[in-house]
Amino acid sequence: MTVSQLMISEFGEATRDPDPMHVDPEWAANGPFNGTIAFGFLTMSLLTHLLHDVLGTDPRRHDPAHGYYLNYGFDRLRLVSPVRVGSRIRGTFRVAEVKPDAKERSIVKFAATVEIEGSDRPALVAEWLTVWVPPEQG
Repeated sequence: MTVSQLMISEFGEATRDPDPMHVDPEWAANGPFNGTIAFGFLTMSLLTHLLHDVLGTDPRRHDPAHGYYLNYGFDRLRLVSPVRVGSRIRGTFRVAEVKPDAKERSIVKFAATVEIEGSDRPALVAEWLTVWVPPEQG
């Protein structure tokens, strides 16, 4: 997927963060990245979309009667490289661990990476936790 200025600016509006490094291309042109970069939190928030893209699933078509995944946080996360406006990114995911929690739900840890096309260094590396909530516990 391509990270556009519109996407970055709308994220800044939604989170009430007017940092010009992200939302003002004219200002950012004189900065260390020669243009705007995505918010780190935007890159993080795209993990769900990138995972669905890798799995080929559409969350709008998921039947909640079968249970559902919730974001459970991170054991580790690093924002390694900035995502410049116009960059193409993709996610890679590997199930690193599955274990039950106290309620017998499944905690799934993904080793997640957000790669930037044409870059040797990723934008993000993380140990991302999700919890599978069965329908009877929802």
